[in-house]
Amino acid sequence: MVVEQRDDVYWMQAALRLAQQAANAGEVPVGAIVVIDNNIVGQGFNQPISSCDPTAHAEMMALRDAAKKIENYRLVDATLYVTLEPCTMCAGAIVHGRIKRLVYGAKEPKAGAIESQSELLKMPYMNYRVDAMGGICEQESSELISAFFAKRRAQKKAASR
Repeated sequence: MVVEQRDDVYWMQAALRLAQQAANAGEVPVGAIVVIDNNIVGQGFNQPISSCDPTAHAEMMALRDAAKKIENYRLVDATLYVTLEPCTMCAGAIVHGRIKRLVYGAKEPKAGAIESQSELLKMPYMNYRVDAMGGICEQESSELISAFFAKRRAQKKAASR
């Protein structure tokens, strides 16, 4: 099956809506969905603050949701769409879940484990290969995160007065 660019944009728009939910909840705005056979089987957004769970990243929430729905921890033939380049923890979960394809929006220059800080998925010791592509809806993803942190800085500045 050949995936066209517009399909990736369509699904990334769904992930962006989840990222907005995270922002509305005071969480870093990252959203993720898992798609199998053109159906969303899992979704999630960042919730580590509200859930007091350091592993509650958008990708982890979407992977957990998908695994429960299909009743299998192996998400073979799935595509994971996430608005921000995954971190090391999430990249590991993507490999262990056997995600076929990863599509992400913005790069994460501080902690990105796909291309920014490391290329974890390309390491020879990884026992599974994931096709990864970044830059889908990159501007929208970046703007959402930038606006969130600008608002947070303004709130902290106002509170310190």
